[in-house]
Amino acid sequence: MRRRKRPRCIMDRFLSNAVNRIDAKGRVSVPAHFRTVLQKRGDAELYALRCLDQAAMDVGGLDLLDRYEQRIAQEDPFLQAADDMSFFCHGDGTFLKLDQDGRVTLTDFIREHTGITTEVAFVGRGSFFQIWEPARLAAYGAAARARLLHLRQGTKPGERPE
Repeated sequence: MRRRKRPRCIMDRFLSNAVNRIDAKGRVSVPAHFRTVLQKRGDAELYALRCLDQAAMDVGGLDLLDRYEQRIAQEDPFLQAADDMSFFCHGDGTFLKLDQDGRVTLTDFIREHTGITTEVAFVGRGSFFQIWEPARLAAYGAAARARLLHLRQGTKPGERPE
């Protein structure tokens, strides 16, 4: 008899979004449902990486860093691609520590890349989450929905459906 794979629990993925205010010491609370996922995974330390194409940070457990390092290991170390990838995941990354109250400190490294000042938007991306400046996330979300609508309608941006 063949055993069925047990479906993954919804609580092991980062879903939804939230906006939280930064306190006077530069800390922000990670949303409770994201902390639940981190706790289930055993992630006390977080890895944050500047997004390549957006003013946002990808944040996850050490598995996120491992994924990038596994990809770098597949490259010829003498080629520029390996060097670029290493710069990206090591030089554009940082570690974040959750304090006992579920907060992380937003460093200048993060603030400079994201434009975050007083509030942080958290958005789930399945196996990781992102942090954004809220207005930038809203603009990105609107653009992403517009691209998907055109995809659904079989049109190009700027083109009207028939």
